[in-house]
Order: sequence, then structure tokens, then C-alpha cells
Amino acid sequence: MSKQFSTLMLAEPIQRAIADMGYQEMTPIQEQAIPVVLAGQDVMGAAQTGTGKTAAFSLPLLQRLLKHENSSASPARHPVRALILLPTRELADQVAKQVAEFAKHTKLRSAVVFGGMDMKPQIAELKSGIEVLVATPGRLLDHLEAKSVSLAQVEYVVLDEADRMLDIGFLPDLQRILSHLPSKRTTLLFSATFSPEIKRLAESYLQNPILIEVARANATNASIEQSFFRVREDDKYRALLQLFNTHNRQQAFVFVNSRVGCGRLARALERQGVRSAALHGDKSQDERLKALDAFKAGEVDLLICTDVAARGLDIKDVPAVVNYDVPFHAEDYVHRIGRTGRAGASGLAFTLVTGAEERQLAEIGKLIGKQITPENLTLAAAAGREERRDRHERSDRPTAERREARQDSPERERREGGRDRRESTDRSLSYRRASNVSKDPLFNAPYVASTSEVEAAWEVSPKAPPAHGSHRRSGNIKPKAKIAALLRPAANR
Repeated sequence: MSKQFSTLMLAEPIQRAIADMGYQEMTPIQEQAIPVVLAGQDVMGAAQTGTGKTAAFSLPLLQRLLKHENSSASPARHPVRALILLPTRELADQVAKQVAEFAKHTKLRSAVVFGGMDMKPQIAELKSGIEVLVATPGRLLDHLEAKSVSLAQVEYVVLDEADRMLDIGFLPDLQRILSHLPSKRTTLLFSATFSPEIKRLAESYLQNPILIEVARANATNASIEQSFFRVREDDKYRALLQLFNTHNRQQAFVFVNSRVGCGRLARALERQGVRSAALHGDKSQDERLKALDAFKAGEVDLLICTDVAARGLDIKDVPAVVNYDVPFHAEDYVHRIGRTGRAGASGLAFTLVTGAEERQLAEIGKLIGKQITPENLTLAAAAGREERRDRHERSDRPTAERREARQDSPERERREGGRDRRESTDRSLSYRRASNVSKDPLFNAPYVASTSEVEAAWEVSPKAPPAHGSHRRSGNIKPKAKIAALLRPAANR
């Protein structure tokens, strides 16, 4: 039996915000992590996607920061006390909105900064004073270099999707950010996947951390039904359309491995009449947010995206996820399918596997502890295509051949049809040859040599150079322009 949020030692403004959001019972990660964070200890928490990790660290942080709340208008009274770092812009925006909802009945201020947006409004908000800062690493470094924010009084640091944050791509930026923080702080790490290497690296940033694992490491959600289909690369598009149509054209995330492939697939689906949108790193932030909003509003059925949308995005009641491409990293598979089956709901996860992706599939099976055997997917559209091709071939047969075929004389069909085709071909060739003949008499006249005795250019003797002292003019000097009579001097008139 899960515990109620009302049993937690949280202040009344926070409890009221929880009730406004409709939360009553805690998930396992919330039940175990919130008391530990309230005690001020470092935490490394691993839980399946969609189990409420954001509330697990946001609620206790806000509770501990209530001692700093004040109504002063001075920015100096509102320094940054808590820093929440996330790997993607969409996830940062989502977490910032949830933190603001939890803190709406308090006097604590929060803000979010991420790339793809103008820095000036962000600088103005930071200089007005905030207690909770949600940020992506790249944009936070921009503000640190611009000296528009100070992290000298940070008491709490949260690394959400910590395995990605500690990845080799983010590690240099993360180390630079941590160098601006005080050594005495509380550090919280949360993720759905933790490899042994990431765990060892994470422990170097934490002080006596409490490890909280509410499920087997790297486990997938049991409420998600996973299916794997073996298809050819050329049949992936048809397989996607078949899965979409056979499941009543329900909404779904469709994950691909490249930005170029993401855009191409979205455009192909649009031409097919499927409401779709693309979401990848080459899109502007405004375009990415509009695509997400359209998907949430039900205006888009298939959201074609790269792994930029694989982590943390919480969109309720998404029925399915399709892995159009098998992810390069096995951990990304766990995060991808976690976009469905959230908050205890059921979901479907389909993965299209080609022969070249068998090795990646084996890595996924090893990570989630499951023997994966792809099943063959029968494409119903193939029969229709063969039938259309046969009709097209029959329609290309010559008219005379079709007439003889109706007379049921196979031998005559072969003989007469072949003769008709040869005659038709000969007439076509003769017509083209005739039409290409020029009617210009000069063009048809034979060549006649010229009778004029004109020396060739190479036989003309060069002119003798002018005598010494005579006037010589360079060939590069242009002669003087002739002056109109009205403009000549009076003496020359």
C-alpha cells in the first residue's frame, strides 16, 4: 500500500500545491527518496521512467528552501540556492514548469535558462533574483561567462538524467559548472539507467551517497508491451504505416537515429496524409516547442523525433512508441519506450529490426535481461502493389496484341504482335530521321573553297618597329575621346 503525500512533513503551501495537481499517493521512488533528501543527504536514485522522479527531488528541495523565502524586492535577498541541470531543452522547460507549480503558493522564485532562446530576457530574470535555477549546461556556461548569474551560494545540486549528464559529451561542461559551486553542498542524481562506469564516476561527485533503487537496474516498465519485428530496410516505411493503421491511428512517438532521416520521414508521412511533425536538434527552439504543443493538443498523430525527445518528456496517455531505427546505445532504448506507459498506464512499444541492426538488438537484450527474438511482419500492402504492377504491365501491351488475345490464338498473337511491333518501330525511326533533316538550303549546300587570296594570320609578316625617337603609343592606352564642338576652347574655333 503506497503512502499518501499528506503523511509527509511538508509545509502547508507545498501540500496545497500537491493537492491542486491531483497527487495523492506516492510512487516507490518518491516514498524512499523524499525522506532522505529532507534529511540533507546525498542521493543516487534509479527508477523506471514515468515514476515521478521530478517530484522526488523537487518537493524536498522546496521544503528545505522555505527558510530562505522572503518578499523583498532586492535581488540580493534572492540568490540561487538550488541548481537543477538537465541534458535537453524540452526536459528543462518541463521540469521548470513542475517546480513552478509546486512553489506557486510560496514566495520562492524559479527560472529556466536553455539555448535556442534570446539571452536578454533570461539575464533580466536572473538579475531580478531567484532561488531555484533550472538549466542546460551549455546555456548556463554562457551566463557564467557573461557574469549574469552567481552560483556561490548554491546549497543543492540536482543532476536529472544523470547518466547522460555524466556522459563524455557533457562531462567537460559539467566539471566547469561544478568548479563555480561551493564544496559544501547536497548533490542528488536521478536516472532510469546507471551503468557501472557511471556509478563509479558519480560517486566521485557525491559525499557518502544513499543509493535508492526501486527496481532492477536498467529495467523496463512492466506495463509496456514490447514487440520486435524483422523487416527489410526498404520495407520500414510500409511497416510503420501498417502498425499505425492497424492500431486505429493512435498517437505515437517514432524514434529515428538521424536528424536527416527524421525530417525525411516526417515529410513522407505528411504526403501520405498522416498528421506528423519532426523534432530534432536542427530545429529552432520555437519550432521544437510548437511541435510538442501540437502533439500534446492532439493535432499531431505521429511525432517523429531523435533521442532529443527520449528522456524525461512527460506527455500523458501516449499509447505507443515505435523505434523506426534501433538505437545505437542500449540505454536509449529504455528511455525511448519510457515515453509510453507512464504513471501506471499501459503502453505499446514496437521496434523495427533489420539485419544490420541485430548486434544493437543483442545489446538491448543484454541490458534489460531479456532474450529478444524478432518476429516476421507480414506486410499486407505488398499484395496490392503486385496486383497494381500486373495491371500496369497488361495495359502496356500493344492494341493489336490485346485484340488478337481476345480471339484466343496464341501462335497468331506471337507472330502478328511481333510483326506489328517491328513495323511500328521502323515507322517511328524513319519519322524521327525525316524530322531531323534540315530544310535550310545553305545547310544542305556542299562545301566550296574561297577564291579570294587572303593570307593566313600566321603568314602575315609583323610590322617593323617605329624608328628611334618617333612617337610610340602603347596598345594599352586608349585614344582621347572626341570633344563636342560646343565644348572646344574658343581659340580652336
